[in-house]
Amino acid sequence: MPGLDYTYTKPRRSAIALGSNIGDSLTILEAAIETLLKTPGILLEARSNWYKTKAVGPPQPDYLNGCVTLVVEMLPQQLLEILLGIEQQFGRVRQERWGPRILDLDLLLFDDFIVDTPNLQIPHPRMRDRAFVLVPLAEIAADWLEPLSGCVIKELLKEVDCSDVHLLMGN
Repeated sequence: MPGLDYTYTKPRRSAIALGSNIGDSLTILEAAIETLLKTPGILLEARSNWYKTKAVGPPQPDYLNGCVTLVVEMLPQQLLEILLGIEQQFGRVRQERWGPRILDLDLLLFDDFIVDTPNLQIPHPRMRDRAFVLVPLAEIAADWLEPLSGCVIKELLKEVDCSDVHLLMGN
């Protein structure tokens, strides 16, 4: 992102989707949030409940999914690098597209930014089609405007089939 001042960034609101379907997913997801919150420049604004969801892609176990909203003092690319680093820390290996994963952290929204680079797209390009993202995101950020569609999250949620997204009991 040429021309941006990397020395100072004002606090920005960000939305992250979390998912896991390998290992003790609940423990992994909780630990990932704790790891995020130990990172300088990241504050937790809100967190959703966890949801059990059917996997997209090849046959594999169901996922646990959720979302957090953060207040961050960094640029989107820096936040992406932190998310990728946390995935690696938890043993994420990228092999098969849409394959099972120990931890998946997706940068969904960053204020009202629209970013389209080879390694980062904001808003996340598939979030509008995914109930497993929109259900937990609507729980904590229903009125957040998705800048490409011009719709708020609760409106986008009405456009997807939520039948495979189930609140995890004991949240």
